[in-house]
Amino acid sequence: MEPTEMQEFTKQLHEANEEKGESLTHISLAISILAVLVAMVTVLGHRSHTEAILMQSRVADQWNLYQAKKIRMDSLSVTVDLIQLQSFASSPGAVAKLQEYKAHIAKWKTDLAEEQEKAHEYEQEVSLAERRASHYDLGEALLQISVVLSSITLFTRRRSYFYLGLTIGAIGMVVAALGLLVH
Repeated sequence: MEPTEMQEFTKQLHEANEEKGESLTHISLAISILAVLVAMVTVLGHRSHTEAILMQSRVADQWNLYQAKKIRMDSLSVTVDLIQLQSFASSPGAVAKLQEYKAHIAKWKTDLAEEQEKAHEYEQEVSLAERRASHYDLGEALLQISVVLSSITLFTRRRSYFYLGLTIGAIGMVVAALGLLVH
């Protein structure tokens, strides 16, 4: 049930109760507030999931860069090995080229370590965004349950459902708030 549907449902029940002479205004207000909280936590959850997806794409790009540099380095290493096997390997031009290639290989080894480190950092950021999103998802589910339980009060007139709904809603808010603290 979407937050706007819940608010409309609450309004209709409130109007029906007023026709019967009963006022459950405070319960209806609490349900409306819970519905707004559901909407807010839902938005936070969607944003966290989007962040995780974007970061996962960044991780893939980083590993692709690592792989491309690794392939170039390995290819150049094979070239160096092949040049050393040739009869012209001791010529000044071949020696200079070998030194140039070996310098490239040494630089790429350093670059590969840096690229790998970046990729692992990005993977940690993905994990963080996913943990944050999990908190928001659970908080959202608990808040939706609280709205439903609180709404049952409007049908049954039993306030125990309302208090149970508020308790579950409070737990949902705490769980969602913990998502903000995940680092």
